[in-house]
Amino acid sequence: MGRRGYPPEFRRKVLDLVEAGRKVTELAHDLEISTQTIYIWRRQDRIDRGLEPGLTSGEKAELVAAKRRIAELETELQATRQAIELVRETAPPKGGSKPSR
Repeated sequence: MGRRGYPPEFRRKVLDLVEAGRKVTELAHDLEISTQTIYIWRRQDRIDRGLEPGLTSGEKAELVAAKRRIAELETELQATRQAIELVRETAPPKGGSKPSR
C-alpha cells in the first residue's frame, strides 16, 4: 500500500484474527496489506510477550529516542567546536601581548 504506520488497534485486531485461526495470506488479501507486514507484527508481538528473544517495542522506542538525542548532541558539539575556532581566530590568546622577561 505504501503507507507507513497502522494504528495499534488495527494491528491487535489482525493479530487476534491470526491467533483465532485465520490464514495470514487470507487476511493480507482481504485487508490489502502484505503478508510480510503481518508476520513482522506477529514476531514483534511474540517478542513483546517474552516468547521470542529480541528488543521489545518499548526498548526499540527507547533506542530510537536515544539515537535521536545523540544526533542532537553531536550537532550541538560541532557548533560549539566551530564557535571556539572562530573565537580563537579573532581574539588574541590571553596573556599573549606581555613582553617576555
